[in-house]
This record gives sequence, C-alpha cells and structure tokens, in this order.
Amino acid sequence: MTKPTEEILLNETNTIDARKVACHMREIIRLVGEDPNREGLRKTPERFEKALKFLTSGYHQNVDHILNGATFSVNYDEMVVVKDIEFFSLCEHHVLPFFGKAHVAYLPSNKVIGLSKIARVVNMFARRLQIQERMTSQIAKAIEEKIAPQGVGVIIEARHLCMQMRGVEKQHGSAVTSAMLGAFRHNKQTRDEFLALIRPKQS
Repeated sequence: MTKPTEEILLNETNTIDARKVACHMREIIRLVGEDPNREGLRKTPERFEKALKFLTSGYHQNVDHILNGATFSVNYDEMVVVKDIEFFSLCEHHVLPFFGKAHVAYLPSNKVIGLSKIARVVNMFARRLQIQERMTSQIAKAIEEKIAPQGVGVIIEARHLCMQMRGVEKQHGSAVTSAMLGAFRHNKQTRDEFLALIRPKQS
C-alpha cells in the first residue's frame, strides 16, 4: 500500500528526506515535459529541496525555542507595536508564494517580549504551508499564550501569487486579515489606536 506523502518525504527524525524530495522533483520535471538531465535543470531537484527545507522550516520550530527566555517582567501597560514585519509564505492550496507585511501589537500585563522575537514568531508561522487567515490567528494566540497580555492585535496585508499568476490573474489585489484578542476586541479605543499607529503617514 502506498504511504502518505508526508511519510515518504520525512525520515525517522521528522525532517525532510533530501534524497526523496529531489527524486520526486526530478519526476515532476519529467512529467511537465522537460528533460531533467538538461544542463539548466540538472541540479534543480537538489536546489528545490534546499529551498523547500528553508521555506517550511517553521514546522521544526516552536514558540518557546524562539523566545528563548526573552520575556521580561516590566511595569509597563502601554501599547507595544511592531509594524511592517516583512514575510514570505507558501499558499497551502497551490504551493505558490504569498507575501507582505504583518503588524503586531499587544497591551502588556507586567510582561513584555523582546522586539526581535515578535518578528521571529511571524517568520515561524509564515515558513509553513499556510493560509493567511490561520497565520494571523496563530501569531496572535501564540503571544497571548506566552505573556498573557491585556490584549493582542495582528493585522496582515499580503499579495497572493496564486491570485496574480493564475485564476483571476488580478495583479493589484491584496488581502487584509486581522486577529483581535482581549482589549483589542472589546475596546474600540484600543483598536482604533492600533489602527492609527500602523496607518501609513501622509507625505
């Protein structure tokens, strides 16, 4: 009986089996009508494997490891915002890129996160087969679980190549998703402050 794809591509340590991924990619090249032995394609399967390993590296990370103790007790209860966090991800429906910016905010409750760690949390969830809606929610819930703030707000703006390169082929469309937890959901003033802080400045 044929094993599921994930079992074929993962070895005993639950990491990508480079040889198997390259073999599958070589066969895909052949199936689309190309010659995998052509000079320009000869090393493509191995390059694809390395790229895939990087682009899905978020599966082998967890929030505790990323934070690495970088949460600090501080008597501070004003909003913390990290905006314009660039990210790249892969749409799980077509395995095509979607990319854009994430804006993350939270209201501390005696504990804060190192600012660079917020960007790393975004990257961890982006480097998986994703949909934008789930990724937005995952980022917000991870921060909520680790520092129990008064509230968390996440907004992601992204362009999807599965919409631009195929299907409707709309080149200028973008998607905006949000996750509002705690004070960001229940307090309009808090939510409006977040939206004002991430709004592009008028030139």
